[in-house]
Amino acid sequence: MNFDQLLQNVVGDTIGPGGSLCAFRPELALCATIVAVLLAKIILPGWKSSAYYITLLGLLAACFFAFPWSWQQGGIPAAKSIFTGALIADSFTVVVRGMLLGFAVLFATFTQMTGVWDREDQAEFYVLMLGSLVGMCLMISANHILIVMLGVEMAGVPCYVLAGMKRNQPKSSEAALKYAVFGAGAAGVMLFGLSLLAGVLGSVQLPTMTARLIQIIHNGASADQTLVLALGGLMLMVGVAFKLSAVPFHFWAPDVFEGATAEVAAFISVASKAAALGLLVRLVAVFSMPSALTFPEGISLPPDRLAAVADLGVVRQYIVALLSLLAAVTCTFGNLAAYGQTNMKRLLAYSTIAHAGYMMMPVAAAAALVGSDAVGAREAIAALLIYLGIYLFMNLAAFAIVAFLRNATGSEEIADYAGLVRRSPGLTVCMAIVMFSLVGLPPLAGFWAKMTVFLALIDAKLWALLFIGALNTLLSLFYYLRVVKVMALSPEPLHREAPTIPLTSLVGSYCALLTVPVVALFFLLGGVLYWARAAAHTLFN
Repeated sequence: MNFDQLLQNVVGDTIGPGGSLCAFRPELALCATIVAVLLAKIILPGWKSSAYYITLLGLLAACFFAFPWSWQQGGIPAAKSIFTGALIADSFTVVVRGMLLGFAVLFATFTQMTGVWDREDQAEFYVLMLGSLVGMCLMISANHILIVMLGVEMAGVPCYVLAGMKRNQPKSSEAALKYAVFGAGAAGVMLFGLSLLAGVLGSVQLPTMTARLIQIIHNGASADQTLVLALGGLMLMVGVAFKLSAVPFHFWAPDVFEGATAEVAAFISVASKAAALGLLVRLVAVFSMPSALTFPEGISLPPDRLAAVADLGVVRQYIVALLSLLAAVTCTFGNLAAYGQTNMKRLLAYSTIAHAGYMMMPVAAAAALVGSDAVGAREAIAALLIYLGIYLFMNLAAFAIVAFLRNATGSEEIADYAGLVRRSPGLTVCMAIVMFSLVGLPPLAGFWAKMTVFLALIDAKLWALLFIGALNTLLSLFYYLRVVKVMALSPEPLHREAPTIPLTSLVGSYCALLTVPVVALFFLLGGVLYWARAAAHTLFN
């Protein structure tokens, strides 16, 4: 193939009908929005809210481009690689990216309502948020280790800055420093692990790496190869575990959540976690089962696909053991550590750690099932996406209520919520619904989030993990209930009145808007299940 043919192939792949740019339109919309926000700050310095309105318009455009309109006519399309194999476009990418963009619309509105950002910093805040979103979209569609690292860094570095945006607060600067230091260390370990895997497997494209891994296992891996592969996989997991705030890579989370504003903590706890879970699913799907994209030309493979699946059995066992251990320790530690917290943001930080453990459980179940039951593995990933979609509303609602109460009282301590039910009964009910849903009590959507995960564990016969998950659900009831008890049963303090935030106010209506899905999705699980199954449709094929 000469240079002209190569150039024609690249151009055709990129801008041809149904080419790479077509599948990449949401990310391009985000990039265009970043440029527009920066230009507006220069051209329209007197328009104080220009950054918000341009950001909102750009996010809505990205949502429009991200919506799978073609599914209504031709069904769910097969997975395909774009940009010469750097990214993968499939139903999983479409749905998780849609979740991120939908969350971003709600989040941008939330930040504007709280009014926490200095007017001169507003444009920078939204630019950082949008840049992080682009990195998160790359993470969930990565098909190449360079894109993995690019996505992780693009998603992480803006969050380090966001954590320290309140320059007049020492805790905010401390949070940013801790987040950046831990993040840089985790990224370095992850990069070293990827370099070990690429060196042994002789490729930087994930499908080709899987094909070479099958070849090495089929021909009999040496002790040195086995050691380096296991070490590389472990170091890769360190980077993902940091993004998930999984134990023992969770140390940054409580301090960062407490030091950063509630708005930034909400973004990190939902968007960053969703992107990390998307990357984790992508890596597990690639390395646990060969797909149609896994068999490049020129690599000698086992005579049939079943033999290739069998050869990856040892890899799946390693993945299941590693994820099961991380999930069990993470959810147990998160729930136990939350008991002694008096600051609401620190309590929610440990809550997000615990929920990260729950959300790793169905990924372990999928890895355990994929060798014998690909349909069951897809159902496990669907359970994860149901959990993630419901978690989005629960956590954003919790942090929104914390932020609005902070504006009203100047405090984020749980004790300062005493007597809130007497003056803000609607807001108290919203917080109670969110807290009980985080536990997983019916008739709230959090019940189905936990139940679908537990059903996936039963299907995979991971009984120990099922017992630990159920026990932790019971443990979590007490510290979530403590928040509701203070708000509803504790007497109002004598030195000040509890804030009055009626549901008819703008902020009250926003909290109610986020709480409605937490209740409604318990009765409308069918719609959520459809999208979750559609997202998992192209995995493990």
